[in-house]
Amino acid sequence: MANLPSPVIAMNPPLDVKPQEPWRENLTMHLICKDCKEDPPNIVEDFAAGDTICGSCGLVLGDRIVDTRSEWRTFTNDDQNNDDPSRVGDGANPLLNGAQLQTGIAFSGGGSAKARDLSRAQNKATHDKSTKILLAAYKEIGALCDGMSIPKNVADTAKHLFKIVQDEGAFRGKSQETVVAGCIFIACRQCKVPRTFREVFSITKVSKPEIGRIFKHLEKFFGERNEKLKASVEEGGGVPDPNGTGFTNVDSTTPKDLCTRFCNLLNLSTKCTTMSEDIALKTEATGVLAGRSPISTAAACIFMASHLAGESRNAKDVSNIAGVSDGTIRNAYKIMYGKKEELVRPEWIAEGRADFKRLPLAN
Repeated sequence: MANLPSPVIAMNPPLDVKPQEPWRENLTMHLICKDCKEDPPNIVEDFAAGDTICGSCGLVLGDRIVDTRSEWRTFTNDDQNNDDPSRVGDGANPLLNGAQLQTGIAFSGGGSAKARDLSRAQNKATHDKSTKILLAAYKEIGALCDGMSIPKNVADTAKHLFKIVQDEGAFRGKSQETVVAGCIFIACRQCKVPRTFREVFSITKVSKPEIGRIFKHLEKFFGERNEKLKASVEEGGGVPDPNGTGFTNVDSTTPKDLCTRFCNLLNLSTKCTTMSEDIALKTEATGVLAGRSPISTAAACIFMASHLAGESRNAKDVSNIAGVSDGTIRNAYKIMYGKKEELVRPEWIAEGRADFKRLPLAN
């Protein structure tokens, strides 16, 4: 006998229940005027009245809409007729101390005595000597960097270094101008914009020996501070950030670093600049001018490269730019002339880019 299915099972077959989909907005729906029924609709949003209006027949389709546009009204606009879209004022300056958010009481010449007393009392209450010193130093750093045609990132680095010195309370016996000159010199090396002691001395009242001494002291101070910060981070189980201390040890200025700027000031071509840089590297590697300053070496390399490339510059022209005597340049060139085969690449001679016959004789 065949087995028949249970009547309960036959009357209630299993149902395929689909999972309920999450709600999402139906983007196929859009608002149209029920009178005009234009598609696409001509809808106008009147934010002043808060209404949504049909632009064809004037029917109000909605009210109390939210104005999502920017609203730049400030009290400054009303009081002084200025277009100031600022709502919260300037951003905090990381180079200054304190909250930098305070109320100032203005006083004009025609104000009352009470307003003058309030302004004076407010100035005394908010007076911060450290901030005043920092602002004066930053102003001086900006003026000196502008005078040397130094980029803004170097000026900002010098300001940051000066703030570190000021916050640590170091070098209290030194004049502010001396510390500023040392910070500018270090910032130039940090940002790969080398300047010589003579160039810093020419725009400041600080002597070259004093700049050299403050540079050594500052370099030692920042190095010891870096070691303390790294040790404290490692004790806490962290990994010190090599760029988080604001100072990194850099090597002294090389002749190659000075060649690019000196050649630019002498209006020499890119070919001559590249040639002088390569000769400077060879001179440093072979030790031909060992013991001489980077400025003298760079000047002699430029003097030789300019004659090799056919863009001759005499020793006087180079000395005016480099800041060394023409006699020093000639003496260095005399040594280099005897080693010219080692300093000049053979392919330059083979390709005709350089010619030994153009070199002046070393007397």
